[in-house]
Amino acid sequence: MYKKNSSGWLKHLDFIVLDLLCVQLAFYVSYVLRHGDWNPYAVPLYRNMAIFAELADLIVIFIFESYKNVLKRGYYKEFALSVKQAVMFVLVCSLYLITIQDGDDYSRITLFMTSGIYGVLTYVVRILWKRYLESRMKNGGDSSLIIVTTSSIAEEIVKNVKEHNYEMQQINGVIIVDKDMVGEVIEDIPVISDEEHAAEILRQIWVDEVFIILDEKAPYPKELIERCSEMGLTVHLGLTKVTNSTLGKQTIGKVGGYTVLTTSINVMTMKQAFMKRTIDILAGLVGCLATGIIFIFIAPAIYIASPGPIFFSQERIGQNGKIFKMYKFRSMYMDAEERKAELMKENKMSSNLMFKMDFDPRIIGNKILPDGTKKTGIGQFIRSTSLDEFPQFFNVLIGQMSLIGFRPCLKSEYEEYDFHHRARIAMKPGITGMWQVSGRSDITDFEEVVKLDTEYIRNWSMGLDFKILFKTVAAVLKRDGSM
Repeated sequence: MYKKNSSGWLKHLDFIVLDLLCVQLAFYVSYVLRHGDWNPYAVPLYRNMAIFAELADLIVIFIFESYKNVLKRGYYKEFALSVKQAVMFVLVCSLYLITIQDGDDYSRITLFMTSGIYGVLTYVVRILWKRYLESRMKNGGDSSLIIVTTSSIAEEIVKNVKEHNYEMQQINGVIIVDKDMVGEVIEDIPVISDEEHAAEILRQIWVDEVFIILDEKAPYPKELIERCSEMGLTVHLGLTKVTNSTLGKQTIGKVGGYTVLTTSINVMTMKQAFMKRTIDILAGLVGCLATGIIFIFIAPAIYIASPGPIFFSQERIGQNGKIFKMYKFRSMYMDAEERKAELMKENKMSSNLMFKMDFDPRIIGNKILPDGTKKTGIGQFIRSTSLDEFPQFFNVLIGQMSLIGFRPCLKSEYEEYDFHHRARIAMKPGITGMWQVSGRSDITDFEEVVKLDTEYIRNWSMGLDFKILFKTVAAVLKRDGSM
């Protein structure tokens, strides 16, 4: 898995929103108490400060990573960090007032009251919200965790992880390495495999992270750990039995109440994850708007050439095997899937793990005339200009895809993946990616595709994302039919 450092900014979004509300409430109450007026937003100087206060709070939150390990903090530490947050907040706001011309007209008493009230409010709200989240820990979240353990401690381990589920993970199965217990249930969690079949099971199912912790007598399953690393899965090892056979980047962390050594294909910090997701959201909004405009022009052309739905949806494999529905403008005839089998012999790719051909007769308007001339239509046009991809901005907006990533594969293709192929899905799928801008039309070896996608994950940076994005735009503007 492409591991995000700490809990990931999305899991802290609720805290951030509540914090921003606390800032605004503190600002409003302070103004009312100091000036006796009920509408600070009617005064330009104070209205501007109300807006800047939100920005100042966000700056402090992300520079100092205010919510790192927030669910694990006790009352005293939370109080100390709330005070620190309030102090840094007032310093940033003071710097703002110093730099603007009308800053001297802003009441300093109001500013310090805002900071004090905010500090109290954010502390109380954090404590109350943490209590609420603690009650939800047992229900898990949107990250799939598999526990690998031994029969003697399995019940204890599962119970501990469920009670200290700070990462809000969904425990989807237990693997017992010293006994065949498949079909049994431990603390409401099913046993899904023994050691012999564990790697194959993990290859087939949706799993983001694997937590391996065994009793003192059992050795760590070296082969399973190597397979997990090969598949790009994040592996957590209980520190009582650490082995040096793991691959990838390593960090110290927590799973449940246990300290672990975590190995993953790469690590993304909370700030990096926030930046990438923010860009995805902004691009998703713009892309969805553009999709609506494009729809007006190409929908009639699609329907006239091939009556039926304008949009095409299909189940694809997302991050770490999670299934989702991907959307496109329909560029193929209605019977395209049924005709695929008879065209497999013309597949340009070296294996059936991916399908591509030079002239696809399933595309709307594509015909081979009696004289051998190849005629194209609306389907080829929207594919060559990449207009068919625009509905995927909706997938990006709701978080199923990203702008940059691997191209999501079909379930039938995924079922034939080898272990090392799975590494390419250790992140969100994208509208474009490394192999698309590396000569997609010339690559016919699926192993090369896997190599490029895995290289992207291991070397990820925002700079690399922008580089791929610029190359994609340039290719589209040239109307590269392979895009």
